[in-house]
Amino acid sequence: MQVATFLLEIGTEELPADFARLALPQLEQQVRHDLAAQRLPHGLVQATGTPRRMVVRVADLPLAQDDLAEERKGPPAAQAFVDGRPGPAAIGFANRCGVDPASLEVRQTAKGPFVFARILQPGRPSAEVLAERIPAWITGLQGRRFMRWGEGELRFSRPIRWLVALLDQQVIPLVLEGSDPAIRSGRISRGHRLSEQTPAIADADSHSASLAAAGVIVERQQRADWIRQQVLEAATAAQARPDLPEELFEELVDLVESPSLIEGSVEPRFLALPPEVLSTVMRSHQRYVPLRRLDAPEDPLALSARDSLLPRFLCIGNGLPEAADTVRRGNERVLKARLADAEFFLEADRAITCEQRRQRLASVTFADGLGSLLDRSDRLQWLCGLLLKHLSLPPESQVAALRAAHLCKHDLVSQMVGEFPELQGVMGAKYALAEGESREVALAVLEHYLPRGASDQPPASGAGAVVALAERLELLLSIYAKGERPSGSSDPYALRRAGNGVLQILWERGWSLDLVSLLEQATAQWAQRLPELEIEAPALAGELVEALRQRMVSLFDEEGFDPDLVQAVAGDGVSAQRLLGNPIDGRQRLTLLAHLRRDGQLAPVQAVVQRAARLAVKGTLPADVLSPAAVVDPALFSSASEAGMLQVLEELEPILAVQNPEVRYRELASKLAEGAVALSAFFDGATSVMVMCDDPGVRSNRLNLLGVLRNQAAELADFSKLSS
Repeated sequence: MQVATFLLEIGTEELPADFARLALPQLEQQVRHDLAAQRLPHGLVQATGTPRRMVVRVADLPLAQDDLAEERKGPPAAQAFVDGRPGPAAIGFANRCGVDPASLEVRQTAKGPFVFARILQPGRPSAEVLAERIPAWITGLQGRRFMRWGEGELRFSRPIRWLVALLDQQVIPLVLEGSDPAIRSGRISRGHRLSEQTPAIADADSHSASLAAAGVIVERQQRADWIRQQVLEAATAAQARPDLPEELFEELVDLVESPSLIEGSVEPRFLALPPEVLSTVMRSHQRYVPLRRLDAPEDPLALSARDSLLPRFLCIGNGLPEAADTVRRGNERVLKARLADAEFFLEADRAITCEQRRQRLASVTFADGLGSLLDRSDRLQWLCGLLLKHLSLPPESQVAALRAAHLCKHDLVSQMVGEFPELQGVMGAKYALAEGESREVALAVLEHYLPRGASDQPPASGAGAVVALAERLELLLSIYAKGERPSGSSDPYALRRAGNGVLQILWERGWSLDLVSLLEQATAQWAQRLPELEIEAPALAGELVEALRQRMVSLFDEEGFDPDLVQAVAGDGVSAQRLLGNPIDGRQRLTLLAHLRRDGQLAPVQAVVQRAARLAVKGTLPADVLSPAAVVDPALFSSASEAGMLQVLEELEPILAVQNPEVRYRELASKLAEGAVALSAFFDGATSVMVMCDDPGVRSNRLNLLGVLRNQAAELADFSKLSS
């Protein structure tokens, strides 16, 4: 079988960096799916690209499809033939199958003789198939802010300017419908933006080399490796480390076709600015790489960058080597202007006190029906006080938390945060510290936005964690009170993230907090503070408890716990009070069950408990009975297995009274595993018993044994939710 290399290059105006990164996996997946559907086996599929092109290559693609041979079953022979000749039913079936009626065969089946057709569909040339599928691959890509251009109706991230489609040396002819002007495939590509070269691609395998000669490194991984190595070498030479988050690195890779490293300088006076200001301007606004001193202290409250940053930066250029000095000077001028603005904002902000800024929050609306940002700040401060009543913190941390809650939103009306919104919290902390607030208060102001996402670190201080909890709970309470809920992919207030943050903070700190009670108290307060919303406090509290239960399930799933274990601990039907009366409790039980399953200790216990639970429903024992003493009569025993089960239950009972939940669950699981053999003997083996015997007293006694076992095991989980 002859094979060839297939190449598709979609040439465009400069693509947004995030589109290229997200669209390339889509393109590769579409190609793989369609080639399989079109009976075209293949070798390696690679998708790569630059800001001006998306490329996919397929190795070892056959020049034609495999032939398709299939059989189709038709009508019964008695209906298909009339006097031994094909009748209307046979002729219609043959026409549908595209075969001669005379070629139909009659075969015996379990339901009698039926007509069958043998169909041979010759494979089509691969070039013909690809010409049909390429437009669908292009139009099937998904992304944000697609556009049309010219008079055409085709939508894409940026205007498409050329197409290269080759099967080895052969051009795959096609026209991209809906583009204006019409785009026809060929072998002519484009070089670097600053080059006038239009390389003709001789064959699919020479594509990368042809573009390299025209100043384009088309392989994304090659560009990534080059950029990483050059940045590290330059930073090492400067005795520094690059401040290059992965997100910025990926963006730099997708912003250039021929990367070059350019070093620039920062005027020393700007090192008086907080380090986060310089880093934000350089990284987020200019896509530069700041250089951090190797011995820089990790101080999130540093008021200046002198001890942490070098007055230098790195950037990745996409221009001609001879223009490097011009590009460097231009970058330095732009950075100087941005930092001068930041310098002005800092001076203007410091002319006003934090308390004065806090009062200005009254002029900014938070949300319809929820008052101003000052109203929100007051509610947040009240919640912080309520949390402190539920949590045990040192007195100094309590004072710091309340003061931080009072100040934490003041920087939202600062000029610096107005220009650089990503610095909210950071600037609030710096301004508070500069005015004489304690480091603990300033740190809590800084940390109250943490964690910002799933991969972010939670607050490190107790005061910061309390204010962070209050911030998220206030958002949930207020937005739910005004009637808005997350739905599908729509969550404009990031309520799901807020719910996640509440649980993540509690888990990280190991705090036992009765969220059910707290939400009941808070919703009653909200009903008083926001009378125009006509809040039904009990209903709102119940809805928020359910929302947090769903977030708990989602977080457990994201962490990779087995779905059935998650449902057994936190699924539908689990008591909200049990689960959210102390959110750390559910995590402890889930972690323990996961360890037991990994060690092979869960299966024998699970089998016995599930069997017991299925039979126990035939009895009348309430779910809250945990002691066998009042409901089991040993005088009614007729088998050693009954006595063995009772002994296990009696040994489990004192464990249930252990105050430390972690110890209680561990010992309960250990004792259940230890007693699994004795419990199994009740059902199987020489000493097993018939639970549903004729004697009602004995039957009830045995059902009570099983009911107590079910209830005691339920302290760990709902075993009925566990899969085999």
